[in-house]
Amino acid sequence: MLSARIWREKGPRYRNEAARCTACGKQHFPPRRVCMECGSREMESCQMADTGTVVTYTVIRVAPPDFGGHVPYVVAVLEMDDSTRIMAQVVDVEPEDMSIGMKVRLEFRKIRQQGRSGVISYAHKAVPICES
Repeated sequence: MLSARIWREKGPRYRNEAARCTACGKQHFPPRRVCMECGSREMESCQMADTGTVVTYTVIRVAPPDFGGHVPYVVAVLEMDDSTRIMAQVVDVEPEDMSIGMKVRLEFRKIRQQGRSGVISYAHKAVPICES
């Protein structure tokens, strides 16, 4: 199996899969083996909501070498509509237009391409939802 196919089949990475505790219902992303809420080890895979709200954010102005060409960029803690919390880059918005409480939608987008091999890495990124 090609490595690209292996990675595409990893649920948490490409299909918005989280882990739900069967004891208390708390959802975790990335998936965990032990619930941080109640300590149970009974977890099941579930689909995470793809829309949510910005809880807090920061603007990155000095970035690691692989992301230096993208500064400034925004990284935010998001609370998804099913109460799962994740951290993701927010794109398609200027840093000065960011706000706590902003509604966002998760998408999978390219984050980088590795050297000559051309291996492309993707990740969750949040896009503002335009409210009319």
